[in-house]
Amino acid sequence: MTGTSAQEQGRQAAHQVQNSKAFETGVRVGLVSYGIVHLLIAWIALQIAWGQEKSAASSSGALREMAGGTVGSILLWVVALGLVTLVFWQLSQAIWGHTDEDGAKRLVKRLTSAGRAVIYGTLAFSAFSTVTSSSSGGSSKDSLTADLMKMTGGQLLVGAIGLGAVAVGVALVVRGFTAGFTHHLQPQATSGSTGNVVVRLGQAGYVAKGVALGIIGGLFVWAAWTYDPQKAGGLDVALTTLLEQPFGPYLLTLVALGIAAFGAYSFAWARYPRE
Repeated sequence: MTGTSAQEQGRQAAHQVQNSKAFETGVRVGLVSYGIVHLLIAWIALQIAWGQEKSAASSSGALREMAGGTVGSILLWVVALGLVTLVFWQLSQAIWGHTDEDGAKRLVKRLTSAGRAVIYGTLAFSAFSTVTSSSSGGSSKDSLTADLMKMTGGQLLVGAIGLGAVAVGVALVVRGFTAGFTHHLQPQATSGSTGNVVVRLGQAGYVAKGVALGIIGGLFVWAAWTYDPQKAGGLDVALTTLLEQPFGPYLLTLVALGIAAFGAYSFAWARYPRE
């Protein structure tokens, strides 16, 4: 069997799986799960903004909020399994998908799908870890940054990670302002009056996520510049940094509402997924 024929068979098998009803249902559940996580993060961020909550507004913190009680644990299992489906969906897109594009454009889209698979995989791992052991991810993040700093060239690596996060954050903001995310949706999702609402939710959501990710990247760059891993941090640290700025509660509220908008957009995406 030649490499080309094996690749073609793999592409056909992936196409059959992606067109199956079970896989489509799994993707929809995964996108709903993604939306739920964002709504939880937004809720915790609002509580932080107005001094009612001190727990971390990271994905792990939001998942721990969900894990309380039997019903919460069951829901978290559903979220975790749904996110795993999203991982397989985006991995198949990264390997065999985007055949309607050619050359460099196809490569960029496949790399983007691979990046989404990593994000969904990280969330799925956090969900499984939370539901099985209720472990916290905050300290591991700090120790990982410190370990990277100790490596040869680690300071440059941490700085590069930060710059990469800033670049992705800027790209998300641009995608939000230009509504460049609509190609993820089937055309009927953005038509009519309800379609306008979906687009506006997506715009607000992508801009808010871009701002948060840009701050995270800036923290990593600052940590590398000052050689202090304690200055790096995740989403919870980024939101706290916003809170410390002039008019911080109002800025944090705007970002929280934007993250909530992305959660609502994810529900529309779940109903009309395209890629």
